[in-house]
Amino acid sequence: MAAVSNPTLNPALRSFWEAPARNRVLYGGRSSSKSWDAAGFAIFLASNYRIRFLCTRQFQNKISESVYTLLKTQIERFGLGDQFTITNNSIKHDATGSEFLFYGLWRHIDEIKSLEGVDVCWIEEAHNLTKEQWDILEPTLRGEGSQFWIIFNPRLVTDFVYRRFVVNTPPKTIKRKINYTENPFLSQTILDVIAAKRAEDEEEYRHIYLGEPIEDDDQVIIKRSWVLAAIDAHKKLGITPSGKKRIGFDVADDGADKNATVAAHGIVATHVDQWKAREDELIKSARRVHALARQLEAEIDYDCIGLGAFAGSYFKELNAATETRIAYHKFNAAGEVLNKLDRIDPKDERSPKNGDFYANLKAQAWWEVSRRFRNTFNAVHNGQRFGEDELISICSDCNHLDALIDELATPRKDYDNRGKSKVESKKDLEKREVPSPNLADGFVMAFAPREAPQPTAQFGTYGNRR
Repeated sequence: MAAVSNPTLNPALRSFWEAPARNRVLYGGRSSSKSWDAAGFAIFLASNYRIRFLCTRQFQNKISESVYTLLKTQIERFGLGDQFTITNNSIKHDATGSEFLFYGLWRHIDEIKSLEGVDVCWIEEAHNLTKEQWDILEPTLRGEGSQFWIIFNPRLVTDFVYRRFVVNTPPKTIKRKINYTENPFLSQTILDVIAAKRAEDEEEYRHIYLGEPIEDDDQVIIKRSWVLAAIDAHKKLGITPSGKKRIGFDVADDGADKNATVAAHGIVATHVDQWKAREDELIKSARRVHALARQLEAEIDYDCIGLGAFAGSYFKELNAATETRIAYHKFNAAGEVLNKLDRIDPKDERSPKNGDFYANLKAQAWWEVSRRFRNTFNAVHNGQRFGEDELISICSDCNHLDALIDELATPRKDYDNRGKSKVESKKDLEKREVPSPNLADGFVMAFAPREAPQPTAQFGTYGNRR
């Protein structure tokens, strides 16, 4: 592109670039001038100060996939071509000594870690940034006044970069959402394209051009929109909580993990809690859960794998010490599927049988809770009718509600080597930089199916067989 008369940056972003900040987070929909403006401001800085730019993106197998072309275009647009030396893989300002380095994070993160003297790290298409990469990048910029430019189109509400910089914005960070409506440089052609997309699909238009993150990942077991529909669904549908009271107790596996409880009264989740406790403090956690069970007159369903295997003996001791008869039930996530010959959808005779579809009890519990969330969404939004026990609700005054919603809508569908459905493992979640869904696991346990007690089972012991 040839130089134009009086070229300028987007005036709507002037205060964004001028404000002091360690992290500059610029996000929004397509055609909003985010990257274009960043390139222009970078060229301005490079022309007036000695600055070392590190330009990154998740995947960069060739220079054309970087912001190299964008920078080159802005240099030409502002008529500064005679001030820069541009090679096939580098850009340098002849007078100030400013330079631009181009790296892909996926392949070169360790090499980036050893870079010295970087003043600005520009992360383009940052929606793919992972927590692990950020933990490496953040201390790499050590100089006084160094900063990150984090630019992206939001994808999913559960993405690390969206949660870290938009939802839980850290100190010394300026964030700015900008959409095409604030871009004065758009042609009528692209405006017509945007209008056509809006007419065709309003939801997709809002995601692509208004920068609204997608709440539902088609790979997840429980869609976020279903969970949101369940907030106070019992009030929306005129249902009074009744029936059995249960507490799902997810026991922390290690020091970094957290204990979590979710209490339910019938179809309604009424209490949510989580806390840290060392491995040698399981008895303290058991007391906490037992006290809540006494307060609510509820039964306990607890994770009996790993450290949780010892919880049952503590509950037995606590029953004796407090002279109470709190029932407690093992939940063995890896245990066998219940009611194997029943259909996964009792209303559909063509649906597969439980034993053929689910890999284990955890999968069965998550899918059954998912079905209840889906039913609730259809009842709230589409007026469909279901039996009360086919629905589910979450009190809006529960603690940790945002975290619970995120966790319920995060685990994805997976399959074992026999093709049976299972829940994404904690190890696979870790690969996506997603912490263990302790609250969600506690929630599912509070609504999980149980096998009918055997006639010889004693009240106050494990109460059921898995």
